[in-house]
Amino acid sequence: MGMNVGSSGGSGDPEVMMDINTTPLIDVMLVLLVMLIITIPIQLHAVNLEMPVGTPPVNNIKPEKIQIDIDERSVVYWQGLPVTAQELEVNMSVLSKATVQPEVHLRPNKAASYAVFANVLASTKRIGLTKIAVVGSEQFVQ
Repeated sequence: MGMNVGSSGGSGDPEVMMDINTTPLIDVMLVLLVMLIITIPIQLHAVNLEMPVGTPPVNNIKPEKIQIDIDERSVVYWQGLPVTAQELEVNMSVLSKATVQPEVHLRPNKAASYAVFANVLASTKRIGLTKIAVVGSEQFVQ
């Protein structure tokens, strides 16, 4: 902070001070910084999970495995037998009504049409099958 004592000349007018007083600006900045720090919520980098306590029950029932293949000509096979789209949906709807749903293993060929694969996958979801696995993905690795 500067202070002007006396005049530097013979005139009676004080000299104009060209420095800006930054003390109030710094005070306001510090108040805003403290307010920002207080109002920012505390970030937790943890996900709280409620895990079950005890040992899980033993499941002696092994689910059945259904194999759905799609060959290079985009023909769909159910357990090794070629099926149409309607037969595939009928077979899947029968599976969805079972008490223990089987595991559906979907194995597309690398040269198969993606539209056929996506249609089969969408049908499983629409019908209500929940245990679906896409197997044979090692053929897609370069």
